[in-house]
Amino acid sequence: MVMKMTICREIKEILIKNADAEYKRFHSKLINEISPDRIIGVRTPVVRRLAAEFAKRDDIGNFLNDLPHQYYDENNLHAFIIDKTADFDECAELYDRFLPYVDNWATCDMASPKVFAKHPERLLPHIQRWLGSGETFTIRFAIDMLMKHFLGGLFREEYLDWAAAVKSEEYYVKMVQAWFFAEALAKQYDSAVGYIENRRLSTWVHNKAIQKATESRRITDDQKAYLRSLKIFAAHNK
Repeated sequence: MVMKMTICREIKEILIKNADAEYKRFHSKLINEISPDRIIGVRTPVVRRLAAEFAKRDDIGNFLNDLPHQYYDENNLHAFIIDKTADFDECAELYDRFLPYVDNWATCDMASPKVFAKHPERLLPHIQRWLGSGETFTIRFAIDMLMKHFLGGLFREEYLDWAAAVKSEEYYVKMVQAWFFAEALAKQYDSAVGYIENRRLSTWVHNKAIQKATESRRITDDQKAYLRSLKIFAAHNK
C-alpha cells in the first residue's frame, strides 16, 4: 500500500528542490544565529509563490501546527502563509503560536500581515502582550509592528513609552528599538527628540538611534547636528 505524502514532507521536498546554493551561501553569512545546515537557500520570491499555493490547501493546518520546523526556509514559508490569513483573530492566534519558534531576525522582519494593517486598533493589545513576552524575536516583532503601523496618522506619544520601556540586553531587541526611535525621529520629531534629550533609552540604543536617524534624508541638517550633539560618549556611559 502506497502511503500518501504528508504536507510537511511535501513542503520540505519542494523547498529542497528549489534550493539555490549561491543564495544559501550569501544568506548563511547574513544570519549568524542559526546553523548553515538549517538554511536550504530558497529565494524569497519563490517562498512567497509557494506560500500563495500552499495557503489554499485544506491540510495546511498540519504544517502550521508542525512546530518547531527544521529549516529556516520553512519558517519563512510559515510566516508568509500566516500573512495571507484574512481573519484578524485567526491571524493573531497563528502568530501567538508561531512567534516563540522564530529564531532569527530575517524571518521576524519579513513577516507583515495585511490584515493587521486593516485593523490596527485591534492590534494594539497584542503588541502590548508581545512586548511583555520576554522572548527576543516576539519582542522584536511587536516593536516592528508598532513602527510599521503607529508612527504615522495613528501616532500617539504613549507608543514611544511602550518601546522605551523594553529593557533587554539582546542585540536584536536593542537594534529594533534603535530603528524604531530613528523612524520616530524622522516621522514624529517633536515628540521623539525628548527621549534622546532626556536619555530615556540605554546608552547603546540611544547612540544607535542617533546614528540611524542622522543617516536619514528625512532629518534636516539642523536636526542632524543637534542629534549628534546629544550622543553619549564613553566617559558619560552608565
